Amino acid sequence: MAEESFYGVTLSAENNSVTWDVVADEDYARGQKLVIKQILLGAEAKDNEFNVVEVTTMKDSVQIPIAVLKAGETRAVNPDVEFYESKVTFKLIKGSGPVYIHGQNIKDDVEVVDMEEEDDEDDGEDDEIEHPKKRAKIEPNADGKNAKNPKKK
Repeated sequence: MAEESFYGVTLSAENNSVTWDVVADEDYARGQKLVIKQILLGAEAKDNEFNVVEVTTMKDSVQIPIAVLKAGETRAVNPDVEFYESKVTFKLIKGSGPVYIHGQNIKDDVEVVDMEEEDDEDDGEDDEIEHPKKRAKIEPNADGKNAKNPKKK
């Protein structure tokens, strides 16, 4: 079962950098991830000042801006970005903020069991019980064609 908690930080001119790191704990078999849902510019932000938030991941050595905010124009972005098993640093590289970053910290301690593999390993004692298998839902593409069979409309 996944353990979810709120994640929220404030970046400003005085405190322009914050780091999130995974907890080194063996109880989370499937790992941890940070999901950033929204980045907001505070009401006290200066007019006509760009506020740029940059993210740096230690695992993949990625360093890139993920939000450019400006009072009177763009006050919020919804990046919906996930950082899995990686130390992440958020930094206000331009502007004085305040900028609020929030999302979810998810720690997953349940291992996923592949139902098809489990059926293959069956010892035959439960042969009378029918186990339904999940089927993938097939949605039409934007052009109306079936995603599995592009010739079909």
